[in-house]
Amino acid sequence: MKPKFIKSILIFAISILIISCDKKEEKILVFSKTNGFRHGSIEAGITALKKLGKENNFKAVATEDSLYFVEDSLKQFSAVVFLNTTGDILNHEQQADFERYIQTGGGFVGVHAATNTESEWPWFNKLAGACFNGHPKIQEAKLHAVNKNHLSTNHLEDTWVKTDEWYNFKDINPDINVLITIDETTYKGGTNGENHPISWYHNFDGGRAFYTAMGHTNETYANPLFLNHLLGGIKYAIGKNPQNAYTKK
Repeated sequence: MKPKFIKSILIFAISILIISCDKKEEKILVFSKTNGFRHGSIEAGITALKKLGKENNFKAVATEDSLYFVEDSLKQFSAVVFLNTTGDILNHEQQADFERYIQTGGGFVGVHAATNTESEWPWFNKLAGACFNGHPKIQEAKLHAVNKNHLSTNHLEDTWVKTDEWYNFKDINPDINVLITIDETTYKGGTNGENHPISWYHNFDGGRAFYTAMGHTNETYANPLFLNHLLGGIKYAIGKNPQNAYTKK
């Protein structure tokens, strides 16, 4: 074998090694702190997110410790998931650092009770996309996938019949892009009318946010349609570039 050829192979191998070593590990922070009602499905959600991570090349770090919400810690994560969080769970300094995280391109995923969190923090309410405004009993309802050109919905049929705890909302951010709506004629207790959003996404203050109101029941975290929906939301929140990584071409 000629020396020049051997040298070229060595250079190529070293280059691949350097790229591999330099590659940042993809991690998401799964935050489930509660200061109020605590959902019994939190543990099922954490288990599901860790499994999704193993199957899709990211690591899910689960915590209820708000001390993670400092700049040096947050910058290690590609996205932060608020999994059934409730009430006031961050102090003013932690709120400021989380705002900076989003402003520098961070991703946010809200699941179910994330909209029942930090109700006195207007910036967070806009990030989440709406504020919780009560719910009826758990029951079956018909959902409509109104935008299937997104990673979180491109696997769904036009309609989806599912059982969950269906949230009503107030102060809905007009800039959200609605992905799934719920048909209030198919269950009792809806208060948002014909255009009742259940899942949405939007670019916000430099970052990306995805929210789904599904996720109250343990069974939801074993539902393949929901898990693919949530995975698509996580991928959107993580992002790749500001133009075209978030939607199906």
